[in-house]
Amino acid sequence: MNNKLSLLLSYSAKINKEKDIDKILILLVDLAKKLIDADRCSIFLYDKIKDKLWTVVADGVEKIEIPSDTGIAGFVFQTGQETVIDDAYKDPRFNKEVDKQTGYRTKNILAIPLKSKNGEIIGVFQAINKIGEDKFSNEDLDFLRHIALYTSSVIETKDLYLKLKKAHEEVIYRLSNATKYKDKETQNHIIRVGLYCEVMARKLGWNEEECEIIKLAAPMHDIGKVGIPDNILLKPGKLTEEERKVMEKHTIYGYEILKGSDSKLLQAAALVALEHHEKWDGSGYPYGKKGEEISMYGRMTALADVFDALTSVRPYKKAWSIEETVDFMLKQKGKHFDPDLVEIFLDSLDEFNDIKERLKDEEEVS
Repeated sequence: MNNKLSLLLSYSAKINKEKDIDKILILLVDLAKKLIDADRCSIFLYDKIKDKLWTVVADGVEKIEIPSDTGIAGFVFQTGQETVIDDAYKDPRFNKEVDKQTGYRTKNILAIPLKSKNGEIIGVFQAINKIGEDKFSNEDLDFLRHIALYTSSVIETKDLYLKLKKAHEEVIYRLSNATKYKDKETQNHIIRVGLYCEVMARKLGWNEEECEIIKLAAPMHDIGKVGIPDNILLKPGKLTEEERKVMEKHTIYGYEILKGSDSKLLQAAALVALEHHEKWDGSGYPYGKKGEEISMYGRMTALADVFDALTSVRPYKKAWSIEETVDFMLKQKGKHFDPDLVEIFLDSLDEFNDIKERLKDEEEVS
């Protein structure tokens, strides 16, 4: 018992330090295995759309997906009953197909329903094959019951986080597209620019949080256009020198809208708005910054924005081919664009093209 208490204290410390919810679930599976001496443990969640149970954590295999009324996990999910099976192959509820697919031999099973705070069954915590013994004990059942309660809470937290994240993204994309009735650029354009930047960030080795920040900050690059008069923003012909100077102020307007926040995302977005027309050689605007004086956020968005603009149909031009675009980007290496980012762009061309194809503009689809 002392060993198990030490184990609980050790894992409690690890779990409390961990911020990544998926990693917490992995720790809980690992804790359950050691605490009840199980060979394998899995956490099944219910997919309402597919009406299936799938393993968010599957020990020993990559993923298991089964109908929600199949096997011991399906029985526990459907009935809400805690279930202990001493000999799986003698139990008619046992689904032998999973063993056939994985090559594993299931002997005994302990399965607990995962319930939300309002009592809804959201999944199953399952342990397989008691090490050194023929069956799981009542003590094992009690331990797994407590772990399952905590697991349910973690899963609900994750679900809430994902819903909030989705709402957050939608708000940003809607705000970023505030000029859609004035400007000719599309909703897909702003999303693509963010995704291109995310690709480059991953190639640069940025962590998940940093990749998410640039993905959501880059779409806000033109938010300052809300401050540009329609007669300039919508002018079909070439702008006069005075009109061009007014248009260039959208970078400053965007910065003024977004600056001063404690949010890392809005801090990044403010720099994106301000710097996405700056150029590596100092010939850009609004301040003629050069080289590393321009934030990486600004440099990445500049490249992504130009790539997408060149390869998209506009009222005043046809879409450039990939070959023409790559040739232009190479010519602008060290001039308009950070030379290192151009190399990353070339290395990421397939991913850029996949994003472009997946999020085509309406006029390109029709």
